[in-house]
Parts: sequence; structure tokens; C-alpha cells
Amino acid sequence: MTAKITKPASKAPRKKAAAPAPADEDGTRSRILNVAIQEFSRLGLSGARIDEIAAETGANKGMIYYYFGNKEGLYVAALEESYTRFRQIEHGFHLDELPPVPALRALVGSTFDYHAQHPEFIRMVMTENIHNGEYIRKIPALKAINKPAIGLLEGLCARGVAEGVFRPDVDPVDLHMSISALSFYNVSNQHTFSFIFGRDLKAADVHAKRREAVIDMILRYVRAH
Repeated sequence: MTAKITKPASKAPRKKAAAPAPADEDGTRSRILNVAIQEFSRLGLSGARIDEIAAETGANKGMIYYYFGNKEGLYVAALEESYTRFRQIEHGFHLDELPPVPALRALVGSTFDYHAQHPEFIRMVMTENIHNGEYIRKIPALKAINKPAIGLLEGLCARGVAEGVFRPDVDPVDLHMSISALSFYNVSNQHTFSFIFGRDLKAADVHAKRREAVIDMILRYVRAH
């Protein structure tokens, strides 16, 4: 009787681990991102040119492809970096050390100032909305990057309610939207608004006055009656 030979079961092929991002030992990647954010914010994804970004950074195109793969990869990375930088300002607020009203005042004022100081962030967000959020969906970490902003407002609102100075029905996400919208508009529409109504939104005195008005609106909205 011939012995039956049993073939060993074939093992499923192992999935290759994702390659780690190239190290940025000499700051080349950061320099490329700095220039890319400016170029994409001015010209959009289709208008920006890899050659121009390479020339501005002093890096060759090969380095850009090494770090980001292609032009779309660079755009997605620039978009993620824009949001990351925006959220970093909240880390230094130390709002828990302030009473609720001064804490919210500081948060709104700093958010308003950041938008005015970084119009490239506004333009990046506007460009991405023109693309219907197509590329933002390619940044899995983006929700986690932005989640602390809501957590910050949740804690602030809870303290305000506990002290009897804030309404108990304020939705932190809705509050975040209102702060963002009022800060965003002052930059996104500054050229059209300034021309139509003859008020230079970039002027220091106009900025200061509008800043206080926005803070006052938000505080009036959340304050307990």
C-alpha cells in the first residue's frame, strides 16, 4: 500500500508593514512643507508646481518625491500640517487656571488672532472645501488632531455651568463652529467686504475693534441669563 502524502497547508501571505515615514534629520521635510503650504494656499492643488516648491526650498524634486510620494501626497501632508499647527496654539492656553469667562475670552481672542495672522490656513481650508473634502478624507489622524478642541470647550462649558455663569444648553461643537465662523469670515471675505463697504479689515484698529465684538458676541451667547 502506497503511503498517502499530505501536502502542508499553505500559509496566507504576510502583509507587509507600512514603511515608516522618512526621517527629517536636516529639516528638509519641514522646509518643503512650509513652502508647500504657501504655494497650495495661493494656487490650489492644480495650480501649484513641484518645480517651484523645489526651487523655493533649495531641495530637488527627488527629495519631495522621497518624502511625499507625489504632488497629491505633498498636498495632503500640507493640509494635515496646517490643521496641526492651528491646534497647537491651544496647548499653551492653560485655561484651567482661569475662571470660565476670562478663559473663554482668551480662547476666542487667540483664535481670532491666529486666523488673521495665518491667512494661508484659511485658504487651505477654502481650497479643500472647493474639492468637497476629497483629500481631507485621506488623513485618518485629522479627527484625532481636532478632537481636543471640542474637549477643551466641553471642560470650559462644564466649569461655567457649575459656577452659574454659562447656560447649561450650550453645545460645545456648535460653540466651536460659531467661534471658527466669526474668525474665519474676517479673513476669507476681507477683500470683497473691504471693497464693498470701504472698511479695511486688515487695518490694526479695525481688527482690534472686530476682535472685541466677536468676543462679546460669543460671551453673550453662552452667558447664563
